[in-house]
Amino acid sequence: MKNVVLQSELLQVKRTILFAFGFLLMLSNVANAQQGKSKSNMHHETIGDPYIPNSNEGHKTSPSYQAKATSLFFMTQVNVDENGDNILGDAGNEPSLAVDPTDPNRIVIGWRQFDDVGNNFRQAGYGYSTDAGQTWTFPGVINPGIFRSDPVLDFDSEGNFYYNSLTVDDNDNMWCDVFRITDGGVEWDEGTYAQGGDKQWMRIDKISENGMGNNYSFWTSYWSICYPGAFTRSVNGGDSYEDCVENDGNPYWGTLAVGADGTLYIVGASDLTGGIIVAKSTSAQNSGIVVGWDSYTNVYLGGELSGWTEINPQGLLGQAWVDTDISDGPGAGNVYVMAAVSPYSSNDPGEIYFAKSTDGGENWQLPVRINDDDISSNNTQWFGTMSVAPNGRIDAIWLDTRDNPGTYMSSLYYSYSIDQGETWTVNQKLSEAFDPHVGWPQQNKMGDYYDMVSDNEGAHLAWANTLNGEQDVYYGHIVPQFTGIANSVRKQRISVVAYPNPFSEKATVRYELKENGHMNLAIFDLFGKQVKSLVDKEQSAGTYNIQVEAGDLAEGVYYCRLNTNGQSETVQMVVIK
Repeated sequence: MKNVVLQSELLQVKRTILFAFGFLLMLSNVANAQQGKSKSNMHHETIGDPYIPNSNEGHKTSPSYQAKATSLFFMTQVNVDENGDNILGDAGNEPSLAVDPTDPNRIVIGWRQFDDVGNNFRQAGYGYSTDAGQTWTFPGVINPGIFRSDPVLDFDSEGNFYYNSLTVDDNDNMWCDVFRITDGGVEWDEGTYAQGGDKQWMRIDKISENGMGNNYSFWTSYWSICYPGAFTRSVNGGDSYEDCVENDGNPYWGTLAVGADGTLYIVGASDLTGGIIVAKSTSAQNSGIVVGWDSYTNVYLGGELSGWTEINPQGLLGQAWVDTDISDGPGAGNVYVMAAVSPYSSNDPGEIYFAKSTDGGENWQLPVRINDDDISSNNTQWFGTMSVAPNGRIDAIWLDTRDNPGTYMSSLYYSYSIDQGETWTVNQKLSEAFDPHVGWPQQNKMGDYYDMVSDNEGAHLAWANTLNGEQDVYYGHIVPQFTGIANSVRKQRISVVAYPNPFSEKATVRYELKENGHMNLAIFDLFGKQVKSLVDKEQSAGTYNIQVEAGDLAEGVYYCRLNTNGQSETVQMVVIK
């Protein structure tokens, strides 16, 4: 009995420390935002080492890394020489790719190219394949000797390729140029000035009637050629880009997506909310008017975007991803968000969470955890990447240390959903483990992101790893195979979130029941004392919302606990007055 009491007391102490830490962290985030400080200010590209010409002629080589192909996964190294060998002493990271929809044999991958790991000067590297990724040619870089970073590639419906590249001058002025391949070949044009700033992302409308071919991009407003502007658009095939406009909610570290109806969505972290938001524009598709924003909404993913952790000390744990279902199936029009987040409710360094909206981004359902390992402070999931196939299948990959707990050794993992994100297949390991700290080019990171494009047959992946003893760029092709639904998802019968959080007047507690049962929902203080009963009755399966008034709650940290059918879920709530 004493052991039981002691364990309970230790658990309560742990909860108290955790919630207190979360409270202080949230207060810090709000205070920093009010003072003009932000997470976004922590990240921006700068020129470090000077450019040193390196022709790679006479370079030393080693065999390129070739994993044994399986029915699930094929991968091959991209940054290789004319003989298909690995170039010793260079590095590449932050890859992005484009696949020609009119000829899937044509694939292009771009990345940050470091000619020498002893020098952090980076350029716009790229490689291409004309045989569906089986073999690759690495012709060099775009604009040799010009500092370039944050490569983002995309394609249009006609099979033209676009390469958005950030550059910085000696005065820390930042802008982007977009290069094109429009002749079915393999050489880029001279590039077009495209406004821009740090950690930009680009997306082209490939399907809607009004916006077909529109090229959209956004970036971190704080590090931009046109602050506070952080968005631009081209409506003439990339011949020119419009003046910058501000983004609603000022998102950063995220991506864009376009729905079948031409609606544009941007996801990212926001200093205004301290969380993750999705901004929406139905007017961006209309070329005759200035882009405007309908709204932005908070997306609760159980945590926040983060970085500068031990596993990737000078980079992100990954960016936020948004995509849409353009199929004519049951998920048509759905909007999806996924990211590797640092959870609010635990000290687990990284988890992969997913949320969806079935009403055009106006409201978001409770998040689902995709990685099916046990929650543990010794495991990290990072660089989560998502894409949606035209038939509605959702693909997700990430790096995962679960096989080597307590270390940085990371393997590539995969899961997919064919029921609009309700359930996910058992996580599948795609690669051997590698040490992400190998081969850093005078930057202590593996970059900030991977990239993926899904079609109805599978997913094309551009990623970086150190399986060859260096930091190199790889192409992967994933063929989904049904392996069963992950136990952690199948057993999840209840969930609860609260928003806004923190709150000063009132908050909404949103909870979901997957089956009928007696439901008890109550708010407790840090010492486990119930301070408010919200619901205590039989309820049918479904999603419910209840308002919580802050009037009779003192400022501080609370937790809201949902109990039903032998299961319990808890969410932290913070009252600020």
